[in-house]
Amino acid sequence: MAKIYRITPFVRISNAVVAALLRRGVPIGSNALLTVPGRKSGQPRTTPVTLLERDGERWLQSPFGDVNWVRNLRAAGEATLTRGRHSEPISVVELSPAEAAPIYKGALASFPSMIRDYFDVTPDSPLEAFEGEAPRHPMFRVVAKKTAPMHR
Repeated sequence: MAKIYRITPFVRISNAVVAALLRRGVPIGSNALLTVPGRKSGQPRTTPVTLLERDGERWLQSPFGDVNWVRNLRAAGEATLTRGRHSEPISVVELSPAEAAPIYKGALASFPSMIRDYFDVTPDSPLEAFEGEAPRHPMFRVVAKKTAPMHR
């Protein structure tokens, strides 16, 4: 049985520490800060997230399920990824379970064990099991936003 995500004081402290390091440009794996408008308040909300990268494509994935940043991102459809001084406006497209399953299957073995504990599949599970698991772990394809050229 997979663990259920709970926002504990440890999680809040860990996120604050990781966010502070990412703001300073300290590389932490494929983590970045995601800033997205709150779906109710419209105020910017920032949280550390992990990007999956393969074959020139990038995905935002939520091992912890339908958490606030996921709901905000669904509502907004766009956000900003930040690492140090580099900010990138992005758009996203949520993947269907069938689209997300092979990506999770290919990536799960590289996840730390504390993250794998939130999944009811193992790296050796069949693709069909990943497709059944995918609805519990939303995934978004990251699309770099095209910015309009500045006119002089």
